Amino acid sequence: MNRHFLGDSTVLLGRSLRHIARSPDTIITTAVMPIAMMLMFVFVFGGAIDTGSGESYVNYLLPGILLITIASGISYTAFRLFVDMKSGVFERFHSMPIARSAVLWAHVLTSLVANLISLVVVLGVALIMGFRTGAEVPAWLAVAGILLLFTLALTWIAVIPGLSAKSVEGASVFSYPLIFLPFLSSAFVPTDGMPGPVRAFAENQPVTSIVNTIRALFTEQSVGNDIWVALAWCVGILVVAFVFATAIYRRKIS
Repeated sequence: MNRHFLGDSTVLLGRSLRHIARSPDTIITTAVMPIAMMLMFVFVFGGAIDTGSGESYVNYLLPGILLITIASGISYTAFRLFVDMKSGVFERFHSMPIARSAVLWAHVLTSLVANLISLVVVLGVALIMGFRTGAEVPAWLAVAGILLLFTLALTWIAVIPGLSAKSVEGASVFSYPLIFLPFLSSAFVPTDGMPGPVRAFAENQPVTSIVNTIRALFTEQSVGNDIWVALAWCVGILVVAFVFATAIYRRKIS
């Protein structure tokens, strides 16, 4: 039955995407909050913030906003998964001659597509607000790859509460710390001016290395070791979350 995995996943992905197309408010909601933050920080606080980089604040801010967009979007992944679990959709699919893992992977792929759309919307608004970059195609591909890997890692984290939560609120609330994490990083201000303990945390959590890498790629600067630290964080989170999520899934469908 596993030989039909790709075909089954594609069909179920189409089902999920049709649901999103019929209710695009989830993508709109996902994009609205990061856009509102970007507008507020650039036009209200931006003039008072000295990043020491000499670049416009929207250029400095955008990498962090993109990560907030992803963190906001994956809460809907957990929500959609929870709804399917509680409505009995999983049981109906599992009674059919399809690959069981395809049901779960369809939700994961839906998260990637939905978050990609939200990221494009946010990037479009940033361009209107004055974001500019001289980055060439390889740099853009590197940024896209990092964002894709980060989205995949957070999506598998979202799968865990989506499968195990007892309520809709419980399935979605996990994303709040993830949305808050960029505020304790180099996303909005340099870490140099932070108090000692806060600075130590900010410089040793995943968002800072990812933000620094994306910012360096956009500004055509050397990424240094940040890119390896960012990739290590993303892959590490992805592997751990995948192992826990698939273990929970097997227990649920056994």
